[in-house]
Amino acid sequence: MYPVSEAYKEAIESNTRKYYWTGTITDKNGKTYDFTNENIVKGSGYITRQCCGSSEIELGTVYSAELGISLFYDIDRYTLQDAEIRLWFHLILPDETVEEIPMGVFFVAEANRNIKTIDLKAYDGMLNLEKKFNKGLSSATPYDFLSLLSKACHIELAQPKEEIESLTNGTELFGIYQENDIETWRDFLYYLAQALGCFATIDRCGKLLLVSYGTEAVKSIGSRHRFSSSFSDFVTRYTAVSSTNKKTETAEYYAKKPDDGLTMNLGVNPLLQFGLEETRKKIINRILDTISMVEYVPFDSDTIGDPALDLGDVLRFTGGHADENRKAAITSINTKINGKQTVKCVGKNPKLAEAKSKNDKNISGLLSSISGNKLSVYTFTNALELEIGEERTSVISMEFASGDETNAEFHAEAIIKVESNPYTRNLTAEGTIDLENESDGENKKIITFPITWDEDGKTGLTVFYMLDGHEIEEFHPKETWFSGIHLLNLYYPIIELDANELHTFEVLISLTNGSGKIEVQNIMATISGQGLGVQERWDGRITADETMRRIVLSGMKTHILTERVNTEIGLPKPTGVSDRLAAITMTGMPLHTVREDVRLFYPIVHDVVETSDRKKMEYSRKYVLDEDCFLLRKEYELSGNADMRLNRGRMLKLVIPTEAFSSLTSLTIWPFDTLPFVNMKSLYASDITVTDYTELTERIAVLKKSYTLRITGEDKEIDRGRLAVFRLGLSEMETAENLEVEI
Repeated sequence: MYPVSEAYKEAIESNTRKYYWTGTITDKNGKTYDFTNENIVKGSGYITRQCCGSSEIELGTVYSAELGISLFYDIDRYTLQDAEIRLWFHLILPDETVEEIPMGVFFVAEANRNIKTIDLKAYDGMLNLEKKFNKGLSSATPYDFLSLLSKACHIELAQPKEEIESLTNGTELFGIYQENDIETWRDFLYYLAQALGCFATIDRCGKLLLVSYGTEAVKSIGSRHRFSSSFSDFVTRYTAVSSTNKKTETAEYYAKKPDDGLTMNLGVNPLLQFGLEETRKKIINRILDTISMVEYVPFDSDTIGDPALDLGDVLRFTGGHADENRKAAITSINTKINGKQTVKCVGKNPKLAEAKSKNDKNISGLLSSISGNKLSVYTFTNALELEIGEERTSVISMEFASGDETNAEFHAEAIIKVESNPYTRNLTAEGTIDLENESDGENKKIITFPITWDEDGKTGLTVFYMLDGHEIEEFHPKETWFSGIHLLNLYYPIIELDANELHTFEVLISLTNGSGKIEVQNIMATISGQGLGVQERWDGRITADETMRRIVLSGMKTHILTERVNTEIGLPKPTGVSDRLAAITMTGMPLHTVREDVRLFYPIVHDVVETSDRKKMEYSRKYVLDEDCFLLRKEYELSGNADMRLNRGRMLKLVIPTEAFSSLTSLTIWPFDTLPFVNMKSLYASDITVTDYTELTERIAVLKKSYTLRITGEDKEIDRGRLAVFRLGLSEMETAENLEVEI
């Protein structure tokens, strides 16, 4: 609900109200036209907003709001294409002051001229998201994705980073599954909002807003404020979520207990495909927790109206046949300008919904990862900045699988900034000078002198292709460039691929007489072809199960059976090819170098240790903290003659309780030692290097809480004028109370 004053809330509920509407139109030439109630054709204006369809609650929706209005105004309709319309509602309060409510920002899609009026139909900024999506994006946090969307679609975000991160899964790192149906940024926003457990809309100021379904009512609507209304006799609620897993080709089912409500079907969300099974389960269960808070009674009501209401606002209805103990959220709202307001909440009946068991919902065989008639495209973009020199540098590395005997094509573009080595040129110049003091009349003499200057050199670029670890020797693309930014286009046909094989394709670049740099995401590469598939990757977790039959022992004493399992991380041993050459004796002829290149690929092994598995591990909790992560204890509390020996680490704080003693005559702490560090060196607090932000307090290294810094300006030359740049370093500080600038 739009924030309003208490005076507004009282005035909007009164039996009589005074109000009016205003608006502005800004055409494509920048000319502004103001209009009021007098310009609005009676009964013509409406604003329609919705966040769900006509039947059930939805997540991830990206509906656009619609404005329709007819005006008594003489405006050239050909200047109104994409013109901006802003609308306001004004309520006159009892003290004759006026409170203004913005009603949205819209852009004209249709303008039709009548004899005395002009009919306008406009939509909000959600249509700006109908721009082609950047297929090269791989992974990012929700806020980073939204920042890229804002920049690409020229739409401002209504929420800062902190609010986005507070949403469901707002701090997760999402990866985009390559096989998806995302065509536009609007398509992508649908999947992102779904993963965040909310819906997307454009707020009253024209900014993009993500909204979660609420649980607390913001307003009660009595019978005297309703023209007509209908309420369902059931409560829409969700107890399960279904999401299709492209990797396992199944529709996974996550449910609450008891599972007696509706199931929210998330479909094939490209952002919910990567990661460990536990991570995916955690993300989807958070969505389930969010949607399970929905307990709404579907309704449809024509009311006097409150323009301050927004989509997702929770309402209570009182009086008549309404149930005051139930709540409902607004899923669509239709506001008539100078007329009534229709609000609606949709939802299905859990009892009448088609009942399905868990096994029925875990549908298998829904997907096919490889189709012989399907064109598959696999993409690559560089995530790190690359420096290129004389040595061969790997800039592109792609891995793909061929499901059938097929051919593929490799395409790539790379933006490279080249710095060529300067080239020194030498010339001899010849000139004539006057010698006025010569007596023989010859006052001119020819002289010669050397001239030296530097010119921009030429940098040579050579490209090397590697297929399955073997260099393609017959083809090496080359370029010759001066200093500057250049675009490198690459193409190579990958032919005669065998069926059911994993392949790697790598591109290496070397430069002569210069150096180069490739910024992050400045390489776009694809491998496309029919019958290509994706290899199954190990998810990083090993599961071991053992079942023991029960042993029945009667008439004898039984002892506790224990079993210990030790786990070790095995380091991969390098594999390779060895070749031994016998000595070759050659007399009377030159001997050339014998050389052979062998390229080895080493496997990379990841091990994940989680605190959730601490009950399965054996370790001394005397020395180890295991709340959020595994850490050595640094603070100890000892009393009496307690004897403690630390495994590793060094005690930073020691507390000796003395409250139990009325007086102390002496206190003796016997020397204690620790087992050596891994590096056989003990580190004391006094030996820690103190930075500008730390200090030693009672032999403990702590962060500074106050600063006195003198910041010096730095002069830099620019094209025109001079600029003094001052780096205050405020980003390093949590808060700054006082700042002194000395001239």
